[in-house]
Amino acid sequence: MSKIPLQFRHNGRDVAIFVDGGTNLLVALRELIGDMTPKFGCGQGGCGTCSVLIDGELHLSCLTLAETVAGRSVETLDGMKQGPNLHPLQRAFADHFAAQCGYCTPGMLMAAKALLDRNPAPSRDEVVEAISGNICRCTGYEPIINAILAAAGGRVSA
Repeated sequence: MSKIPLQFRHNGRDVAIFVDGGTNLLVALRELIGDMTPKFGCGQGGCGTCSVLIDGELHLSCLTLAETVAGRSVETLDGMKQGPNLHPLQRAFADHFAAQCGYCTPGMLMAAKALLDRNPAPSRDEVVEAISGNICRCTGYEPIINAILAAAGGRVSA
């Protein structure tokens, strides 16, 4: 099978790679670009740990064909920080103990970023809805919800 040339923006920089037909975006990001922040979880789109932003919209990279991002912008957790400075969401996750094992954290942060980019002052219900496609087995979700609300400058439940 011949390789398919693919060019897109990854975390603000142009990249050009060759992918096999049928390669998903998660494999392209991890194995061809070296961005290990999107995680492999279920491989079926049910856990959210592979979530990325494509042109600002949340997508599951395990279900997205790599070739569909040609000419588009893909943002991963690695693109959230500015040099050594954490994004406000990353800081809020640390401050509110929203990451325990950390496996779900990249997907949760990307879902939260997608929410806050379109709605900077969400309600608690909107936060819950925004992260509903992400599974976390450690935190019980409350620290995650509180961190997102804190990053948005909203009220945090005790």
